[in-house]
Amino acid sequence: MSSQIPSQLGFGLGLRPEHYAEIVENPGKVAWFEALSENYMVPGGLPLQWLDRFRRDYPMALHGVSLSIGSIDPLDTKYLDELKALIDRVEPMWVSDHLCFTGLRGVNMHDLLPLPIPRRR
Repeated sequence: MSSQIPSQLGFGLGLRPEHYAEIVENPGKVAWFEALSENYMVPGGLPLQWLDRFRRDYPMALHGVSLSIGSIDPLDTKYLDELKALIDRVEPMWVSDHLCFTGLRGVNMHDLLPLPIPRRR
């Protein structure tokens, strides 16, 4: 499967575990899938086996929720290394994340927090 973006994207769907069996039983109902990066940033296991299976048959996009690019904390290099390994494995059409912050001082709040807007003086 090529990692290039098809000229006609068609209909894509978020890849969720509760849909795995339906996808296998009814292939070709969607053109591509978007996988939540953090769900697959683990070494081995059933989630990666499913992802590999779907990756063989469908183009994939990766979307993350924990990059925390808007935080005052430095970027988490462990997270970036794990994300790069996933990108190398999946060869997605694109990778995206939220422009927000998800934690502060090393504590992940598991929420997409908005960037603060500086007050004008």
